[in-house]
Amino acid sequence: MMYVMAVSTVSDQDGFWNGLKRAHAKLPEGAAWKVAVASKDGAKAVNIISHDSIDGVRDFFEAHAGAHATTEFFEADAPNAVGLPR
Repeated sequence: MMYVMAVSTVSDQDGFWNGLKRAHAKLPEGAAWKVAVASKDGAKAVNIISHDSIDGVRDFFEAHAGAHATTEFFEADAPNAVGLPR
């Protein structure tokens, strides 16, 4: 299991967050949403989802919010993070 960071530049705030709200109810088995936060102006968002692969998170995330943002996906450095369980 890893933590996957989804860092988004949002083009449609309502579409993006509405898509993610729907996605939250359909998380793949074994996945858990840890963080969902936007910048104050709504132009950027960071989501952290635990799952067994970056590709799995990418496919899931893009299916629900991809039309409303450009998102990059990274494996988080959990041992050096503050606030994430190890």
